[in-house]
Amino acid sequence: MTESSINEAFLSRQPILDTLQELIGYELTLQPAADASDPSAHVRSRAAMLVCAAYAELGLRSALGRSMAFLQVDPVFLHDDAIEALPSDTVVLELHIDAAPDELTLERCRALRDRRYSLALANYTGLDERSRPLLTMLDVVKIDIRQHDEALLGELAGPLARLPFKLLAQGVETREEMLRCRKIGFQLFQGHYFARPEIVSGRRLSASQTSLIHLINLAGRDADTDKIEDEIKHEPALAVNLLRIVNSVGFGLSRRIGSLRHAITVLGRRQLQRWLQLLLMTPSGATADTRRSPLLQVAALRGRMMEMLITYGGRHDRNMADQAFITGIMSMMPAALGLPMKEIFEQIALEPEVMLALSSHAGTLGKILMLLECFDADDIEGCDRMLREFPESGLDRGRLNTCLAESLRWVNGSED
Repeated sequence: MTESSINEAFLSRQPILDTLQELIGYELTLQPAADASDPSAHVRSRAAMLVCAAYAELGLRSALGRSMAFLQVDPVFLHDDAIEALPSDTVVLELHIDAAPDELTLERCRALRDRRYSLALANYTGLDERSRPLLTMLDVVKIDIRQHDEALLGELAGPLARLPFKLLAQGVETREEMLRCRKIGFQLFQGHYFARPEIVSGRRLSASQTSLIHLINLAGRDADTDKIEDEIKHEPALAVNLLRIVNSVGFGLSRRIGSLRHAITVLGRRQLQRWLQLLLMTPSGATADTRRSPLLQVAALRGRMMEMLITYGGRHDRNMADQAFITGIMSMMPAALGLPMKEIFEQIALEPEVMLALSSHAGTLGKILMLLECFDADDIEGCDRMLREFPESGLDRGRLNTCLAESLRWVNGSED
């Protein structure tokens, strides 16, 4: 696979969550630019080879951190030696097999298992000549819930409950679907359901959320450090988290920070505001770990990607880049808070350009936000349409793919 073919393809990711609703990995696919609508085995095989090549070319192993990569493998690519260049501890090979596997395929699966690769079977529809020979070698069995009603899902999942692999529900679109699947016995869930807002107009925020909003506004308005410090002192858990973050290895400090005032100064107003906005999106009782929280990861990724795309587009205005990051994070606030954006505007002070981007996708920020919304929704046509909105910037699919990989690396703290 050539570098140009990877750059012309479209990288998409479907998050995979466990029963605690923590992020455990992504299914990664790379749609070739040519023959995008051709369902032939040749194109499917090329797509499988392409995503494995991209895994290495884009440095996705380090970018994904602790998250696993589920990579689709068809019968042709299954026998390719290139598979063994993939790290067995961070990938799951997702078998897309339409017919009963022959002995060569079974031998290959046994050999990969011996090399400690994890195997998943896609599109499970019951015990048959396709699935039965593979069951003892699988770590994950995937069932597309969009193809079956609830009763049939129970019939499919029931006989598998005692077997030593995990059941993955694919195509989960709502929280209600996730809860039903979990009750049936599924342990893994694939889809963007966690990012779909359940809006309740007039909803009251918790006391801790109200305090965070007040601090966000203070940081945004460049209030005195004494004022910010006093507010944080009234939130002991927040104070401890602030000291922990600033004293982390990533800051490379020669001595430990012991005062809130010094911590605020070291962190800086811009980073303080970003950190507080992510904390605002953290569910009650959870930790603000973007590596495990799918909603925080989407928010942080979107913010970072918007910031990078502004720079890629030839704009080196730091203020514009800051606005881009804030726009990306704030776009996920309705999902996190369960409030309409209009009510969020009434509570959090934002710059006019950011508000216009969030409310009507206006201006450069609004167009980039729409691009990333299409990207997150795996809307290839929408992405291509929005990329054409920046003819002079050099933005294309390759830039978008690279931006995703670099942003994942940043979110997971694995930047050099």
